[in-house]
Amino acid sequence: MNWDQIQGKWKQAKGQAQQKWGDLTEDDLDVVDGKRQELVGKVQERYGIAKEEAEKQVKEFESSCNC
Repeated sequence: MNWDQIQGKWKQAKGQAQQKWGDLTEDDLDVVDGKRQELVGKVQERYGIAKEEAEKQVKEFESSCNC
């Protein structure tokens, strides 16, 4: 799935993102609002990881999302 599709179905994708990154709050995901770079930033911030690692995790999410 590409990111445009995920962004278009963010309400459904949000639940899957919450499962993958349990430390992200509902508010975090509302702020992200389907924007890829916002999600990368939130993952990086919440988990204290490097931007490259956050990018890698979001890319994995993008390819495995069943939204």
